[in-house]
Amino acid sequence: MKYWLVKSEPFKYSWDQFVLDKKTFWDGVRNYQARNNLREMQKGDLVLWYHSNEGKEIVGIAKVVKEHYQDPTTEDKNWVVVDLAPFKKLKHPVTLEQIKADENLQNIGLVRQGRLSVMSIKQEEFDYILLLAK
Repeated sequence: MKYWLVKSEPFKYSWDQFVLDKKTFWDGVRNYQARNNLREMQKGDLVLWYHSNEGKEIVGIAKVVKEHYQDPTTEDKNWVVVDLAPFKKLKHPVTLEQIKADENLQNIGLVRQGRLSVMSIKQEEFDYILLLAK
């Protein structure tokens, strides 16, 4: 199993809307590195859901329920989506401020590559964030 983080602006698509929808495809990725990360996602992988711009916090965990396929919002074959389903809302959101201040998370992609919308994270980082959320 691999671990990931995706970023969504809550005014465009929030965790709460995701929970209401029960499933979504992750579309609109137009960065090759983020696209390559989508291609690597496998069914059952866990994904941290980060609210960007507003809130700037990790609010939940999603699960990959369908591996990559053609992005239905474009005819360009370069772009793909994956299907995600809500898995668990975090008891306490973990803020970007907390992450940046924590010595254990200084190498996480959210700090190193802040603009990347889909990124892999290490299992230790994933587990540590869950500890912070308790």
